[in-house]
Amino acid sequence: MEKLEQLGVIPIDYAVLRSLFSDYLSPRNKIANLEQEGKIIRLKRGMYVVSPKVSKQLLSMELIANHIYGPSYVSMETALRYYGLIPEQVYTVRSMTTNRSKNFENPVGNFEYITVDEAYYPIGITQQTVENKYTFLIASPEKALCDMITATPRLRIQSVKALITYLEDDLRFEMSTLENMNGDIIRDCIMAGKKKEVLKLLLKLL
Repeated sequence: MEKLEQLGVIPIDYAVLRSLFSDYLSPRNKIANLEQEGKIIRLKRGMYVVSPKVSKQLLSMELIANHIYGPSYVSMETALRYYGLIPEQVYTVRSMTTNRSKNFENPVGNFEYITVDEAYYPIGITQQTVENKYTFLIASPEKALCDMITATPRLRIQSVKALITYLEDDLRFEMSTLENMNGDIIRDCIMAGKKKEVLKLLLKLL
């Protein structure tokens, strides 16, 4: 299993696996057997990741989310939790995309992709590098908050007081971090995004 172990935690497509086992009489059967044995995990049709018990590394849900559907970046509660800004465990990895909205469910977890406008999409995206092994795209804390506000349906906020209630009670957001946030990212989101009046209220809290 040395071949698989070397692949680490980065998702791989079927063609890569097939070339890896090209010396087998039937690479397709070999790949099917590896999946059956739990040594590789199917993320979606034609895409796999090596099982942690083989790679001896923890899977990165953020990295997997980037690979399953794109272009996309991890955001909303998933990003806020990643930064330690909300205490709740997150069970669906949520991402923003310029493609149509989509959901994926696989043995690793649930992945949701929400459509945003192309002008709004690139604002506040950061690249995280983990142990010099891999990188993934994730919203900055500011962009993740803006995404929460603009992409949450039926969210009605018309005052600073209502916004504070939403942040403190609904999200249980770490309010002390607001003063260190980058207002320019929020301003850019106001220019390009939806729910401009609510985002202006967020700017007042900084």
